[in-house]
Amino acid sequence: MKKKESERVKRDILNRFAKITKQAKKYDARAKKRLPGGETRNASYYKPYAAYMERGKGCQLYDCDGNKYIDFLNNYTSLIHGHAHPDIVKAAQEQLKKGTALCSPAMITYEHADLLCSRIPSVDMVRYCNSGTEATLFAIRAARAYTKKDMIIKMDGGYHGSHDLVEVNIIPGQRSKGIPEKHFEGPGIPKSTMRDVLVSPFNNLNALETLLKKYQGKVAGIILEPMIGSLGMIPPQPGYLKGVRKLCDKYKVILIFDEVITFRLSPGGFQAIADVEPDLTAMAKIIGGGFPVGAFGGKKEIMEPFDPTFPDGSRRMGHSGTFNGNNITMAAGLAALKAYNKAAVNRVNKLGDRLRSGFNEAFNTVGIKGHCTGLGSLTQVHWTDRKIISAKDSFQGMISAQDIPGLSHLDMMTRGIFSAPRGMYITSTPMTNKEIDKAVKAFTSSLETLKPYVAEVAPDLIA
Repeated sequence: MKKKESERVKRDILNRFAKITKQAKKYDARAKKRLPGGETRNASYYKPYAAYMERGKGCQLYDCDGNKYIDFLNNYTSLIHGHAHPDIVKAAQEQLKKGTALCSPAMITYEHADLLCSRIPSVDMVRYCNSGTEATLFAIRAARAYTKKDMIIKMDGGYHGSHDLVEVNIIPGQRSKGIPEKHFEGPGIPKSTMRDVLVSPFNNLNALETLLKKYQGKVAGIILEPMIGSLGMIPPQPGYLKGVRKLCDKYKVILIFDEVITFRLSPGGFQAIADVEPDLTAMAKIIGGGFPVGAFGGKKEIMEPFDPTFPDGSRRMGHSGTFNGNNITMAAGLAALKAYNKAAVNRVNKLGDRLRSGFNEAFNTVGIKGHCTGLGSLTQVHWTDRKIISAKDSFQGMISAQDIPGLSHLDMMTRGIFSAPRGMYITSTPMTNKEIDKAVKAFTSSLETLKPYVAEVAPDLIA
């Protein structure tokens, strides 16, 4: 195959994207003068520039150039009901008239907390913050305070926000075959942080116990996503989470589940599906109804020291924040959770199953090696036919695919499908089989368009 054919495919995709985003290109040039990179959130960045979204309704997005997309991103999983759900809008509007944040306890906060605790058996008490980053930060702090130990074990490739302690091995280590080598995800993080963070590969109980044995008596807790999220939507292997729970009990270590993403998979989160109760749970995204939110909660004995009247002053913990549990987020979040009942969960998960099945069939039909992982409403496209059981597996597939995922993302946008640039597709309650089937049809056509490019730049991916 001649090289000019792959160049033609790439040029065609970029030209089609540029043709439908002329206004966005102008906005991007202006934005770069005041915002580093033209944006303020790395996850929303993609080359050559991002479309500028102006409004959303249901599962549809509309950009500044008048283009319409089916939204398979949902603000990175946070909008379980899509955009402008009438019950959520009504709840937020009614609360807005009363005030957004009144610097006082409110019954709406209790009602939200009571609903969370009633759905999650492992959570006796909960505290609110404003992001998933804050939720994992305070969950880790609670574990360290309760155990009076400093070390934390996280999973290689696990993402828990942007505070120092978890900015380690977000991109998985590539050189080692056993315990991953540790590295920071960029400058500005104190070197001392590395002393208190250990890293274990996901789905590997032997490696985890090796660390627990080596540092026995020094580890406060293990934090993990029960299903690896941003690095590939990788489900746990059978028995893995139960095995982690047993190791935590054996070595007297606090188990923290980061359910910021996976809480949507059942009314009680992934822990209910796995039948594994962590000691602490971090939450965010869907529990805020589209507003900034975070929460951490767990066993009463671990959470009680956050009580300002806790009798043991040496164990009492401070925790504040100007917008913690603010009234408008609680009102919108409560409406979102009430609308996300068992029937809604089952329906949106079935839509996700249909999407994965359709995408997998598309890979087979077109003759490109690839497949989807995930569960329920959470799906990730992998440009490899190798089994994905760890973040390292997922990342190696991304490296081998080179710029194919990015081109796929742009090509799908020109076909009216919006997703994460890395190939994450999320279903939401406003969707029906019609939207799923449209996405599958677009994906099949996109693969056919990309096949000549794939054949040249990554020939091993041609089936």
